[in-house]
Amino acid sequence: MKYPRTVSLLIASFSLLGATGQAADSKNTTVVQPLLTEPLSGVPGKEVTVLTVEYLPGGASLPHRHDADVFVYVLEGAVTMQVDGKEPVTVRKGQTFRESPHDIHRQSANASKTEPARFVVFMVKDIGKPATRPVDGG
Repeated sequence: MKYPRTVSLLIASFSLLGATGQAADSKNTTVVQPLLTEPLSGVPGKEVTVLTVEYLPGGASLPHRHDADVFVYVLEGAVTMQVDGKEPVTVRKGQTFRESPHDIHRQSANASKTEPARFVVFMVKDIGKPATRPVDGG
């Protein structure tokens, strides 16, 4: 399936970020499923991207930032989230988490070593800009 350039970059970014929880057999611990990328009506230069992310048991991402307004809704399991300057929080099924465009997402990990965690990501960002990028320390 061919995805718009923005979604392809997002898939590559999350795949790269998912490297921390990899098993010795190099199996990826992050599964990203793009759902939608569309320009926002009445908001010039902005677009929305919606996708699901699944962390396999023990899965996590490296520290990163989105340069976007990011809203997370947990569908299954629980994830531990932390942005710089705040304490880590465990976000469970039915709960939400938000990141601002200036946040460094220091920790994003499945809270379980035995069960998967899956969440929806709704992101508002500048058209044509990368959705995710690594930061120092990651």
